Amino acid sequence: MTSNSSDNFKETLKQQADIVRIVGDYVRLKKAGAQNFSGLCPFHAEKTPSFSVHATRQFFHCFGCGESGDVFTFVQKVENISFPETVRLIAQKLGVPMPKVSFSSPAEARDAQLRMALLDVHVRAAAFFQECLRRPEGANARQYLRDRGLDDETIARFRIGYAPDSGFVLRDALRREFGEELLRESGLFSWKEENRSQVSGVRSQGEQILRSAQDDSSGEKEIPRFTRDDNKERDDKSAGGGGGTAAIYSKFRNRVMFPICNDQGKVIAFTGRTLSADEKAGPKYLNSPETAIYSKSRVLFNLDNAKEMIRKTDYSILVEGQMDCISVYAAGFHNVIASSGTAFTELQAKLLGRFSKNVIVNFDPDTAGARATERTLGLLVEEEFNIRVLTLETGFDPDLFIRRKGKDAYGAALRNAQKYFDYLIDRARAMFPARNADSKVKAVNHLLPHIQRVPNRIVRDGLALEMAQKLGIDSAVLRQELKHAATTRSAAAVKTPVESQITGAERVLIRALASATEMQASGARSSGRDGAEEEFDPARQAQYALQAEHLYEGLASQSLMEKLLAAEPGADVLAVATSEEDRRLLASILMDEQEELTAETVEGAVRALRRIYLRRRLEEVQMALQRPGVAMAEKQALLQEKVRLKRALMDPGLGEVTGKAS
Repeated sequence: MTSNSSDNFKETLKQQADIVRIVGDYVRLKKAGAQNFSGLCPFHAEKTPSFSVHATRQFFHCFGCGESGDVFTFVQKVENISFPETVRLIAQKLGVPMPKVSFSSPAEARDAQLRMALLDVHVRAAAFFQECLRRPEGANARQYLRDRGLDDETIARFRIGYAPDSGFVLRDALRREFGEELLRESGLFSWKEENRSQVSGVRSQGEQILRSAQDDSSGEKEIPRFTRDDNKERDDKSAGGGGGTAAIYSKFRNRVMFPICNDQGKVIAFTGRTLSADEKAGPKYLNSPETAIYSKSRVLFNLDNAKEMIRKTDYSILVEGQMDCISVYAAGFHNVIASSGTAFTELQAKLLGRFSKNVIVNFDPDTAGARATERTLGLLVEEEFNIRVLTLETGFDPDLFIRRKGKDAYGAALRNAQKYFDYLIDRARAMFPARNADSKVKAVNHLLPHIQRVPNRIVRDGLALEMAQKLGIDSAVLRQELKHAATTRSAAAVKTPVESQITGAERVLIRALASATEMQASGARSSGRDGAEEEFDPARQAQYALQAEHLYEGLASQSLMEKLLAAEPGADVLAVATSEEDRRLLASILMDEQEELTAETVEGAVRALRRIYLRRRLEEVQMALQRPGVAMAEKQALLQEKVRLKRALMDPGLGEVTGKAS
């Protein structure tokens, strides 16, 4: 979609969207004022509602976690999807047809077409594997799944299939619809390069398409296609043995196939579990390589099925492998997800945090599993998750535990999961069991990095004290080390939020400045003075005082006020605040409209800022008078300024500030 048409469609869609209705699909909202609706924030755990939606200005803000934005921001965050997908989803909710897609360059067109084509390939491959599971050659795979306790409903839910013990059946099935270049890009196939020059020719097909598109004198950019017809001649040569390259063959053979989906439920990759005991069969579990649609560090297995239950229960269960995840899900715990063919990553932690900040981590209890658990916990701590750790009996992973002991026993184990640092302390005790000073030093050194990952200083301090007590540390030196770890981190110290420094007067004037956009859009006016015929314009009054006297200089809100003063009439008020800090500040102020904007409230706010300015200037004059070596003439001028400022502060009307220093 080109930039201009895309921007126009987004603006039209935003005007048609009612943010209250759309947010209401995800959050139970209640009326909380003339234009405000409130509910429990979907972006962090809370029991008292701090999440608000403003019906007139069409934006949301959470006073708890600070998240704010428009309808696009909300849907993108809550669904954890890209912006184009967000626009498409909102259009679907409103029943608005999407405009015809066009691209700014042939390269962009080819990339988009490749991703769409790869999704089509994976849909067909998943259906092929499911069909093979039902055929006679899938008997061993069906027996394996029965032995693992999976019924037909679970197999269908996870679209589990079987890859036959042949290198060419899948290839031949897909070749009816897709060209060889696309099949090579899919990650489903392997090949041996026998003639490098001809292989290079195969791979340059995309470049040829781009060149031909660039040479098109009509100016229209053709979207390249990856179909069987486009590649028929080359495919025939490859298959027939006359092309100089070995035919591609299936990467997955004689394996139970577990599709990996993105959080929208689209198949993007596979994990294959071998059914062969032959050493030549390859690894027990074989995963798809990364492709244009699959990045393993960004995917959580089963999130598409689990995300709604994670929101509902407000916690997730994190396990290691697909089979563990499927078994836990089949046992009725539908808020379970798994890392997908990789160690848990920061990107996965951020993805999971969109749905709930509470998690129970249940990794294998062996040595490697314990180390993986600690790495995972560290990432989750840094993302401020509330973590518990479930450690099953030795020799039991979640799948085996449920099959042997049942789902009720697993449910009880979940309820008794340890708190994060209790788990770590027990680990430290097990690793360094001696009760002597040397063992305690090693235990402390093991725990220090974990303490330092905790973002909140008060929490770190409490944890350090708890660890010292549980480890029986009496040494003042070791206690000091723990205290030092609790008060220092490698990350920068948390700054005091600007919002806490904003005065009530600043809030009133920021609301007044922002009202210029609202009135521009609606033609509305705020209430006038009693008995006055002329309509009252709060924005104009605030702009005059602030621009004439620069009363905002030196205030915590100076940056935001300057942007509002410079904003074009009719501009999107939230878009004016370009920095994240200013945007959150503006959203929190506009959401809290308990007092009506009248001439009296705006005038009162201006007087309050004048008083702040006069006091600050008086302090500066008094400090200047205390400097040693002040010349007599300068001292006399400062004394006169001091008298003037004191008189001005005694004026109950606090008229316009005069004699303002440059």
